[in-house]
Amino acid sequence: MKKELVKWSFLMAAGELVYISLVATFMQSGEKIFGKEVGILGPVAFLLLFVFSASLSGAIVLGKPTLLYLEGKKKDAITLFGFTLSWFFVFFLVALFVAVLWK
Repeated sequence: MKKELVKWSFLMAAGELVYISLVATFMQSGEKIFGKEVGILGPVAFLLLFVFSASLSGAIVLGKPTLLYLEGKKKDAITLFGFTLSWFFVFFLVALFVAVLWK
């Protein structure tokens, strides 16, 4: 079961990384897409994206561990969550390393 948890945690963390990368790319290109001034719609759109992202990220990261926990597999749920956080940290270190190299 441990190999299965490592696989699931990697897939969840990688999916979150892809989503974060897409949102970051979209936000970086916002001025090109929408122009300089969008009035009140800019902050509203940002907050809507923020809430949507928090909900989606919560579902990606906490969905499977929550299901495992509710099925009585508490140890597996905590292990899966820990592995997912570990993958996030590995991805962060890789991103930091790449950012330092590109500078």
